[in-house]
Formats: sequence, structure tokens, C-alpha cells
Amino acid sequence: MNRKPQAVNKVIDIISQLRKLDGQFPKREQRVADYIIANVEIVAYQSQNEIARAADVSDATVSRFCQTIGCDGFKDFKINLAQSVAVGLQYMGNSHGDESISDQLVSQVFGTLVDTLNIARSQLDADALKASIDILAEAKRIVFFGVGGGSSNIAREGANRFFRLGVPSEAHADGYFQRMLASTLKEGDVVFAISSSGTPVELLDSVAIAKQYGAQTISLTRAKSKLSKATDISIEIDIPEDQDIYKPSASRLVFAAIVDVLASGVARKRPEPVKEYLRRIRTSLVSLSKDVGPTPIGD
Repeated sequence: MNRKPQAVNKVIDIISQLRKLDGQFPKREQRVADYIIANVEIVAYQSQNEIARAADVSDATVSRFCQTIGCDGFKDFKINLAQSVAVGLQYMGNSHGDESISDQLVSQVFGTLVDTLNIARSQLDADALKASIDILAEAKRIVFFGVGGGSSNIAREGANRFFRLGVPSEAHADGYFQRMLASTLKEGDVVFAISSSGTPVELLDSVAIAKQYGAQTISLTRAKSKLSKATDISIEIDIPEDQDIYKPSASRLVFAAIVDVLASGVARKRPEPVKEYLRRIRTSLVSLSKDVGPTPIGD
């Protein structure tokens, strides 16, 4: 069956449109434009009525403003504004005063990471984690699938963690290879699909193929996404990404932490064989390092 071509998404650079049309809007719509420009960081989270009241105009004026700048309506405006802000907010902010760049970066990156980990911790479903650990502990083979930079790196980290526990594990990021590999899986094998969006067609197809042949499937992804609905078990996380594109994505570190939780859980379900595998790995490295203390194995 041929897949229907996907429609091209309309993308409107709201920030550029506001600057281009500044001073040319009808009087009341100009009030809306002025308010948005001055409050671009919070407008993306406000309702149509909240923006109307703040700009001292009617809801209908806000609706007309959205159409003036090329959007289909207020919902379309919010989507495009969020995209524009995510890309361009760092160019619109004020300077950070006298704070040193190193102090500033440490505060931002570490602060975001701590906040994001706490958000993720509150969202984790204990039942989904337990069910995933049970399946992974009994797996004959685990294949981690991810596409794109962040998810594919976490997939490799998953394979890196689980092979140490004596479970044959591998990671792949190429969509064509994922499909082919999925078709070779069978009962007892596990596909672990990772995606922050939960929408890549490559993952959805590979999961469907693997399930067809009896493999169990787990996903680490956004709540209620297509991928979360496609797998047998879904570990669901909704992480707000920081608008500063210079900072690394905190969600990838949250995903890595969740993989560590699962690996730790599997190790505790198979303590004796896991200890033997870890002993063998450490022994194989003795000739490379004279440190026989509790150091990371091969990291």
C-alpha cells in the first residue's frame, strides 16, 4: 500500500510579521500587536480573552488581528507564535547585566536540569515502570530504536546499559534498518522505542512490524502520542523545552535517567547473573587500568 504524501505544514514567522506590519495595523489591532511584542514570552500561554482584555480590545479584534498576519484563526496564531518564540526569543531579550557568563551558564543549565528532573519525577507512572522492568528482565534480546540526535543517543545509551546486565542489546537509528531488523524479531524479544515527540513514522512502522511477529514493545515518549498508543507499554513524559536554543535539551538527560532507572530495576531482579557479568567485564579491563576500586565499568 502506498503511503499518502503528507501535507506541508504552513509556517508563519509571527515575529517577522509583527515587525513588518508595525504601524500599518488598524488602530485596535495595533494595540494587540503592541501588547504581543511587549509580552511575547507570556502571550503563548494566554487565552484569546486574556489577550483581548490586556490590550483593551474585543475578542473579535484579536481574531481579526490573527487573520491580518496570515493565520487561519487564534489557534493557528498560537501555534505559529510558539514556533517563532522558540526559535527567536534569545534575540529579543535584554542583556544579563554584570553576571559573569560562566556563572550565568551554570545557573541556567543546572537550574533547568534540576527543574526538569523534578517535573519528570512527578509524571512517572510506577505501574508502567514496573511492567517495563519485568519485561526487560525476561527479554532474550532488546533493540533500542530512536531517530534524530537526542533519541538516537539515548537508544545507544540504553544498549550500553543493558548489555552489561547480560541481556543482548543493540541500538539503531536508521529507519530502513529498523524496519528490516523488526521483521526478524520474535517472542521473547523487546523493542524499546524512544522519541520526545512520539510521531516519527519510522518508529511507528517498526513497532507495528515487531508486534506482528510476537515481540513486545515499550516506548519512552510524550504522553498520548501516536507512539505511546502503538506500544504495549508506554513510559510517558511531557517535558517543556527551554526557549533558549543555545542550551542543551534537558529532556534527553531525563530520558537517560529513566533508562538508568530501568537498568537498575532489571539488575535487582537478576542479582546473581548480573554480578557475574559485571565481574567478567571488570576483569577484562584490569590490564587497561590498575584501579580495582568501585569505578564506572568501561565508561
